[in-house]
Order: sequence, then structure tokens, then C-alpha cells
Amino acid sequence: MLSSAATASATSVSARSGDILYGYLRRKTVAPFRFAQPKQQVYCKSLRPSFVAVRAMSESQTALKNQPQSSASSGKKQALISLSDKKDLATLGNGLQELGYTIVSTGGTASTLENAGVSVTKLDGRVKTLHPNIHGGILARRDVEHHMEALNEHGIGTFDVVVVNLYPFYNKVTAPGGISFEDGIENIDIGGPAMIRAAAKNHKDVLIVVDSEDYQAVLEYLKGGQNDQQFRRKLAWKAFQHVAAYDSAVSEWLWKQTEGQEKFPPSFTVPLSLKSSLRYGENPHQKAAFYVDKSLAEVNAGGIATAIQHHGKEMSYNNYLDADAAWNCVSEFENPTCVVVKHTNPCGVASRDDILEAYRLAVKADPVSAFGGIVAFNVEVDEVLARELREFRSPTDGETRMFYEIVVAPKYTAKGLEVLKGKSKILRILEAKKNDQGKLSLRQVGGGWLAQDSDDITPEDISFKAVSDKTPTESELADAKFAWLCVKHVKSNAIVIAKNNCMLGMGSGQPNRVESLRLAFKKAGEEAKGAALASDAFFPFAWKDAVEEACEKGIGAIAEPGGSIRDQDAIDCCNKYGVSLLFTNVRHFRH
Repeated sequence: MLSSAATASATSVSARSGDILYGYLRRKTVAPFRFAQPKQQVYCKSLRPSFVAVRAMSESQTALKNQPQSSASSGKKQALISLSDKKDLATLGNGLQELGYTIVSTGGTASTLENAGVSVTKLDGRVKTLHPNIHGGILARRDVEHHMEALNEHGIGTFDVVVVNLYPFYNKVTAPGGISFEDGIENIDIGGPAMIRAAAKNHKDVLIVVDSEDYQAVLEYLKGGQNDQQFRRKLAWKAFQHVAAYDSAVSEWLWKQTEGQEKFPPSFTVPLSLKSSLRYGENPHQKAAFYVDKSLAEVNAGGIATAIQHHGKEMSYNNYLDADAAWNCVSEFENPTCVVVKHTNPCGVASRDDILEAYRLAVKADPVSAFGGIVAFNVEVDEVLARELREFRSPTDGETRMFYEIVVAPKYTAKGLEVLKGKSKILRILEAKKNDQGKLSLRQVGGGWLAQDSDDITPEDISFKAVSDKTPTESELADAKFAWLCVKHVKSNAIVIAKNNCMLGMGSGQPNRVESLRLAFKKAGEEAKGAALASDAFFPFAWKDAVEEACEKGIGAIAEPGGSIRDQDAIDCCNKYGVSLLFTNVRHFRH
């Protein structure tokens, strides 16, 4: 941004308007300032190295040589332009010049404009963005007589258009390799936000522009000589939002630089950017939109929000929820894995060296639920897999071609993508990056938000402690770990039955654990014998309850957190039936 040779005391005019502004401009001590050594012209690109004692400003009585002509008295239109991101600047500059605007600028912005053939009134190196003459020209209300009198008395020109964007702080601190603390501080813009806020506050008279995407609309607005206050208000809102998002990034970065900072700061802002308006929400009568989290913590963090959609109908509210659940689940597995999700619950999971076999087994686990579901892979989708997805028939009748809402994978071959696109015009094909661990999980409740760490614990982080007389075989332990990894993604109360790296059945969302268990066994059928069962939380009862039912149905091993006052009952029950019981000491509730 343009910088200032004076410090923050000069910003007082940018914070107030009305009579305070008038009084400020009328004071004799507010005459434009010069440095203590007037013969030395000082040009600087940063606020910090250009610090000059505040007294240098207050004692000065000399008029600035290069102060822009007062548009208040001349009737000429002026635009102040100060940009870090100069995208489409030439188009804007030429457009404003054609409309008769005098363009005021300095530094790199002025040079870019001049190179594009735009005439520029350059500000003296001493006239920077925190100077009262700049803010007076922005904040002065045209319909307040004494404001205009004060401007004319001091030869201060008004600005009708202010175009500003900020130091690229966000890009700097998120660049590969990071940035030093000193460089981070240097990239915190001061003058830019002050000008933006001043212009946005006085948007009735000053058009504030912070986004190059708005340049064409602004030129059309000015060309038509319109006075649409709603257009101005929208730009003012965008300006304040721009500054708020910028400040939130600075705040987030500074908190992370603070030694011994808590995981959860006393307060924080989540900057959200609209990605798309959705047809409707969870139900057709609900309006909805999708926002991308622009927090520093989410930069290159992966996930569905930043996934590339290669094909298909626009994503819906429920599509995003289901795709997120499927991607989170499949990303947990190291071996080639397929996950099928319906209403955010995994109804089929299988890992195999042959991804085609994994896909078939995942669908087979619950083909009725899989129809119309979401299919996720943690490996590349090639032509062979794409053809299997395109032609695979339902195991229920061997005839009905399986239909899916979404396929999500880390990547696709060109041929695989071509084949998959031929399955359906509406099939949404997503390419996503694996989620980073350690992310913050937020959830809204009435009047507030709950914040917690994401549930990143894996079986490798857990000790599966055998507490029964029978210790599990190597295959039973592997089955228990697989079931445990699946159950953490199933809605509580959750039960998963698995064998040979394949989910055989699951029960989810029941108010009591017994019902979830019965649903899981119903889906697993006879294959449940000798399989492993995982529960997301401890069993409150064992005899004539879930544990004994599981043992009676021939389950080979049970994995649960433990921690119940009746844990010994569960141990005794498993000992009676010769079943291995494993305690993990980790719960996986999911609501």
C-alpha cells in the first residue's frame, strides 16, 4: 500500500466524520506537514522505516507542493488508486480517464498506470495514506457545508472514487517455507485499511472498490451517471468485509506466534468466502449456500471444500455432507480402499490390493443402501475401475446397474475420467486432497459454537488390550482394528462387524446399543461368525444384553473402549463364550 511518513496520530481523521472532521481541518496546526529537514525528499514503501515524530506534523505550517487540486472547488472528479494487486489496473485506469477522472496515485501503482498510457497526478513522497489531507478528501461529506468550506480553505481535494487493495499478507504468511516474524509484521497493511474504512463509511459520496472483479461494473455505473445507493452500499459492505477478513488473518497469525498460546484463543474470527449458492438446503423449503473457510489453518489443508468437480450436476447441501463423510472415512485407510456412504454413514467399506475387489465388496455389504449413495476411493481411478463403476450391476438382482450421486477420489487418469463421465450426465465426479490432521472442528448450537480437535486417532495410536482369558489371533486382531477404524465414522450408537478387511454390517444412530448391534448382525448374516465387532462406546450391560447376544451369534472378538462400572460383567461373559475382548480406552462418539 501507499505508506505514510507520519504515524497513527494522523489517522484520527480517518476514524471520525461530521463536526469532528470539520474541527480537525479548521485547526491551524493541521496545515500539511513537511519533514524536519525540508530539503530532503523522502520516499518510502513501508510505514515502519518511515516513522517521523508526530511533532514534525503538528509544527509544520508549509503547504504541500503536490497536493491534488481541490475537486471540491473545481468540480473535477478525482479517483485515488493504491493497489498491491494490480490485476486489470490498466483497464480501470483507462476507463476512469475516459470518463474524465483525474487519477491520483503514487509508487508502483502510478508507474503501472503510466506504462498503460494513463495520466497520473503523483503524490509527493511525503503525502502518504495516513495524512489528514488524504482522509479529509475522502471523509468530507459533500452535503455538509462546513466540511466543504474547510476543504476549500486548506486546498484539499475530494476523492469521488477510491480503489484500494491490501498488502498480500495472506499470501506471504502461507507461502511454502513460511515467513519470518519480522517479515510478517512488515506485511501488515496500515494505510490501506484506513483508506478503505474511510471511503466505505462515506460511501454516499465516495465509491470504494476493493475487488478487481468489480471494475467493469463500476465503470458502467459511473458511465451511466447513476446514483444507486444500493450499489454503493454493496461495495461498502464488500470493503468492510475485505478489511475484516484481512484483520482476521493477521489476528490468527499473531496468535500462532505467541509463546504458550492456548489451543482455543479467547476469541477468533472465521473468514468465510461464498463458493456457491445452492438450490436448497437439507430440505427443499430451506435456502442454502456453501462457503469456503479462508482461515490460515485451512490453506492447502485438503478436504471436500476445495475439491475439483470434473463432471456432473451442481453439488447440493446433502451432497457436500455425504461427500465429506465418505472422503473423511476413506482417507483413514492406508491400503487401497473403497467406502460407500449413505446419509453420512458408511454402509460399505473394504480394503484390498485389488481395488476392483474392494469396490465390489463395499457395495455387497449393503447394496440396497449403496444405490444412490456416494462412492469414495483412496487410490487413482483408472479406465478399468471406471468401467467397473459404470457397468456394475446390483448384487441384489444382478441386473440393475448401480446408480451413484458422487464418486470422489484423489485423482483420475484421463481415460478413466472419460469413461466415468459416460455413466451419467448428473454423476458428480470429485477430485479431492487428503485432509490434514489436527484441524479444528466447529459445530453450531443455538446462540454459540462448539470447538474441538478433529478425531484423528488411528488404530496405530491405540493399545488394543486383551482383557479376556482368550487372546485374539493375529487375524482377529486385524479384523478388530479394521472394524474399529470403520466404527469411528458411524453415527452413535454405532456397531460395526468386519472380517478380512471388509465391513459385513453396521448399525447406526439407535438410542440404545442393543438395537444398533441387532441391525449390524442382520446385515452381516452368517458371515458374522468368527468376525470382529467394534463398538464406539462401552457396553453398559453384558448379560442378556448386547455382549451376550454378540457372543451367542458366534462373534470371534469384540473391541470396545471399556470404562463401564460393569466392565467385569463383559469380561466374564466373553470368558464364558470363549470370545476375545479388547479394551481400547478410546471412545468414538459421533453425533
